[in-house]
Amino acid sequence: MIEFSKLEGTGNDFIIIDDRNGSIKTFLKKKEIEVETFVQTICNRKRGIGADGLILIENSFRANFKWDFFNADGSRASMCGNGARCTARFAFEKGIAPQKMSFETGAGIIKAEVTGKTVKVQMTRPHSINFTREIEIDGGKVKGAFLNTGVPHFVVFVENIENVNVESFGRKIRFHKTFEPEGTNANFVQFKDGKLFVRTYERGVEGETLACGTGSVAAAITFSKLFSRKPPITVITRSGKPLTIYFDEELKEVFLEGGTTWICDGKLREEVFG
Repeated sequence: MIEFSKLEGTGNDFIIIDDRNGSIKTFLKKKEIEVETFVQTICNRKRGIGADGLILIENSFRANFKWDFFNADGSRASMCGNGARCTARFAFEKGIAPQKMSFETGAGIIKAEVTGKTVKVQMTRPHSINFTREIEIDGGKVKGAFLNTGVPHFVVFVENIENVNVESFGRKIRFHKTFEPEGTNANFVQFKDGKLFVRTYERGVEGETLACGTGSVAAAITFSKLFSRKPPITVITRSGKPLTIYFDEELKEVFLEGGTTWICDGKLREEVFG
């Protein structure tokens, strides 16, 4: 049996496994299972546990630990803001790391601080920024902003966020030739009633998620720069839960803060893999 925990951050849910002893790699080799199949099976919401992603905790010589992060489709991602927050809480409560910690991601070493259910993580410094990016979709021009906040994001401001077909429109942006070969995440943003609302089509999940940490960061920074709004900026995710983003003017230090929920602990039987 494989022991796991499931946590969620503002609607983004993740399966987390402590693999510091290398048992998962040994299991995959023994069963001749590809890691992509392993991840897809566990993240499947009907035949597995169900999650937006899977995180393996591994040993590190440079920080308290490191992670191997996988999207639900089995692809690896360098960074995930909500995944990082859930991982930090897991590591602290399991005694893997102290309350204030650092851990390795594909995008570099990040810092995190756990205060009860609330977790604040330092994001990687944004790069490849273009606040006036324009692409063509279905014969029309779509104006937005492109920036990498650990993973690539395209941010589009809309008049009515509820009327956006995130699955269809988001997929066209995600696979647009401009962003080949890796593709991009797509974020639709509206400022209303004094709040910033964001809906995200996530690359790797290949659909809309209830929240996206790196997407919320991208939306907040874009909003701040285009409309001269000072941080911190609170974003309302699709789950209705808030994320607060802090950053300095030069974007040297960016932080993401929000709540987490520890959903369950369990044991996964080997027979699920056939």
